[in-house]
Amino acid sequence: MSATDRNRIIIFDTTLRDGEQSPGCSMNLEEKLRIAHLLDDMGVDVIEAGFPIASPGDFEAVTEIAKSMKNAIVAGLARAKPADIEASAKALNPAKRRRIHTFISTSPLHMKYKLQMSPEAVLDAIVQSVETARKFTDDVEWSAEDGSRTEDDFLCKAVETAIRAGATTINIPDTVGYAIPDEFGARIRMLMARVPNIDRAIVSVHCHNDLGLAVANSLAGVQAGARQIECTINGIGERAGNAAMEEIVMAIRTRPDLLPYKTGIETTMITRASRTLSTITGFPVQPNKAIVGANAFAHESGIHQDGMLKNAQTYEIMTPESVGLTKSELVLGKHSGRHALKAKLKELGFDLGDNALDDVFARFKVLADKKKDVFDDDLIALVEDESLRDRERIQFVALAVHAGSTGPQSADLTLRVDGEEKQACVEGNGPVDAIFKAVRAIVPHTDSRLLVYQVHAVTGGTDAQAEVTVRLEENGKTVNGQGSDTDTLVASCLAYLHALNKLLTKRMKTKPDCDPGP
Repeated sequence: MSATDRNRIIIFDTTLRDGEQSPGCSMNLEEKLRIAHLLDDMGVDVIEAGFPIASPGDFEAVTEIAKSMKNAIVAGLARAKPADIEASAKALNPAKRRRIHTFISTSPLHMKYKLQMSPEAVLDAIVQSVETARKFTDDVEWSAEDGSRTEDDFLCKAVETAIRAGATTINIPDTVGYAIPDEFGARIRMLMARVPNIDRAIVSVHCHNDLGLAVANSLAGVQAGARQIECTINGIGERAGNAAMEEIVMAIRTRPDLLPYKTGIETTMITRASRTLSTITGFPVQPNKAIVGANAFAHESGIHQDGMLKNAQTYEIMTPESVGLTKSELVLGKHSGRHALKAKLKELGFDLGDNALDDVFARFKVLADKKKDVFDDDLIALVEDESLRDRERIQFVALAVHAGSTGPQSADLTLRVDGEEKQACVEGNGPVDAIFKAVRAIVPHTDSRLLVYQVHAVTGGTDAQAEVTVRLEENGKTVNGQGSDTDTLVASCLAYLHALNKLLTKRMKTKPDCDPGP
């Protein structure tokens, strides 16, 4: 292996598997495919497309992603059970390049209370699962779930066993985000030194963010010898999330003096990927989030502004352009034509077909009539919001609201449900309450609860588009919806309908009690 190869870091993105396990973060097939294509275009090496045994929906998603990826390896997760491994193999069958990722817990705590298996039985399961996976593909990854809390001797034995059985990638997860960087790096160095056949596999790290150390632990693992990092866009994932892909990639790019490694990621697509995922999931990115937050390249302090004017490097360690962030300038107005809109959208990363462009252009004209200034972020919100509405069972038609201090507040709402227009006029405790009650009157869903309702402006000004996020819960299932419009009440209705459409889809899916994985 050349020095260049030794310093190449494999980016394994698990947004579509571990990331989707965030409460309320479930995506439908079309949404998963959009994210998968973005990841493939970005240069992600391995896309963990899902957990095929978990549900028919997961199986279908992995299969469709496997069919359509041009460059990335497509991975499917499987417990150390023959049925899981066979399901992954079948779902991945259409892929040009495929990987089966199988796992089992190795910590004393997990083996005793979760698996109720002896260490010897776990070692046997490792052999059987890896050997079974190797019948379907030469690319097999094995993970030691709760690896950061596993005893050193047993972890070494488990890793050696997995490699001997045929695993080509060995993943050491910090499953519960318990480790600190020095400790986690030492664990990887220990494996590199003590496991005799470790040179026959790539060592991977998969770190959770419960203590806010996922990125730091991942980089410590790389410095200790790991050459694959498992991560997600925006750091989404169970509990406090996973290591954020954008932070890992830009840390490596920005600090080659201490991190002399390379990834294959096209960093100028980072902002677009972050925004797309946020729109699909309804999970807004916090303003002070590293790399992709709204304030990541904002400078308000007078001292900082003075330094920036003299030399941007005084307070910026990377350029906004390096992560695909363009300055939001006024570019289009109500007199702009279809070709100008198409050219601008292509500049922003959206290459739309004729029908999609026609739909967006019609909405753009309506927006341009409402807003004096149309900014890049307005156009991005417009395109993303349009994509959310395709093929939804419940579609917005019209809304009239009576609001104000005199009351009563009411909403007169018309929806199209499975192609049939339905209308309701309902009073509420405020206009938003009235709108949501009107939706419930048209489409009854008495078992669901509203958990989150939040509003933020896409751009500045009193005529800014409002972007609304809604979270609904029903029988333990949570979904997020998002909508944008210059009218906050219309945006609220669109967000609620988006969430409700997801909830209706979720009702038709059933999932077995599956271990969530590393």
